[in-house]
Amino acid sequence: MAKEHRYAVTLEWTGNRGSGTSGYKAYGRDHEVRVAGKPPIPASSDPGFRGDAARYNPEDLLVASLSGCHMLWYLHLCSVAGIVVTHYLDRAEGTMIEGPDGSGRFASVVLKPEVTVKPGADLAKARALHADAHQMCFIANSVNFPVAHEPTIREQA
Repeated sequence: MAKEHRYAVTLEWTGNRGSGTSGYKAYGRDHEVRVAGKPPIPASSDPGFRGDAARYNPEDLLVASLSGCHMLWYLHLCSVAGIVVTHYLDRAEGTMIEGPDGSGRFASVVLKPEVTVKPGADLAKARALHADAHQMCFIANSVNFPVAHEPTIREQA
C-alpha cells in the first residue's frame, strides 16, 4: 500500500508598493515562503523578470530541491553500503529556456556533487550510488526534464 505524504506551504506576496498591480512596473515581485515551525524564505522573481537578486527565486528553489533530495538519498545509500562520507558539496546548475511569449520551462539540471569519503572506501561503489540516489529521489522522479549527475569522488587526505 502506498504511503501518502502531504506538504503545506504558505506563500504570501509582499510586493505591494501601494497601488497593487496597477501597472507592470508598479509592483514588486517579493514574497515569502513559509512552512509552520520553520524560518520564512525571502523570495522574489529572477532579476531578469524584475525580481530582487538578494532573494531566492522559484528557479533557485527547484534546483536546490533536486540537489538536496539527491544528497539525502546518496548519504542514506552510502551509510547502508558502509561507505563513510565526510564531506558533500554540490554546485548544481539548472537551465531554463524562455519562450517568445514569455513562458518558460527547465530544459535540464546537472548536479555536480563533490564527495569526500574515508580512506579505503570502495570508490567505484561510491560513484555508482549516485545512479541509485537519482532513481530514489522523489523530486527527480517528479520533473519532466533530465536531471544528470557528474560526481567527483575523492578519499579524505
